[in-house]
Amino acid sequence: MVIKIFQDRSNAGQFLAEKLVAYANRPDVVVLGLPRGGVPVAYEVARVLRAPLDIFVVRKLGVPEQEELAFGAVASGGIRVLNRDVLSAIDLPQTIIDEVITREQRELERREREYRGNRPPLELHDHSVIVVDDGMATGSSMRAAVRALRRRKPRQIVVAVPVGARETCESFQHEADTIAVCAITPEPFRAVGLWYADFTQVTDDEVRDLLERSRQAKKAA
Repeated sequence: MVIKIFQDRSNAGQFLAEKLVAYANRPDVVVLGLPRGGVPVAYEVARVLRAPLDIFVVRKLGVPEQEELAFGAVASGGIRVLNRDVLSAIDLPQTIIDEVITREQRELERREREYRGNRPPLELHDHSVIVVDDGMATGSSMRAAVRALRRRKPRQIVVAVPVGARETCESFQHEADTIAVCAITPEPFRAVGLWYADFTQVTDDEVRDLLERSRQAKKAA
């Protein structure tokens, strides 16, 4: 029987924020949530650290009929990361790969318009950027985010998740200028959702609401 560690994503974000207190009250820190699931977690991290919050859109490339199995991801900035080990194991036709990439690229662009509207992305150049998701299994989405973010030339990238597979978390320690903070790395890991009592899908409205609440809080501070 798996013991649920977190009540929900907000609870997970509060727990994760405790591991990131060294970044609190620093003017160079920006928190980015990976929509949708990472945004409620990132909101709590940004609130505790008193840092600005933004989104960074990454879409997982799921194997048809096995959507939880990712063969890669696409991210803002035209970045594409493919997991060659997964692709070689399942022998997915190139036409299917291209169809999935096209579909997810369209959804990525839609979400950026939906969440951010006319507001420009936050400045990341020479900043410490904390990239937050609700968990990390294969790490394909997060790896795509990190590679895309490097084009924005941050001073440092911090990969931060409440729960993750140990090997995946450790693999990010070998990425240049990247620190990985995985609050908990249970074994066997299996899947992110197993460690939450409430892992209900986050809606677009919730993402927009959390971004607006974070902006208003920063204005009032």
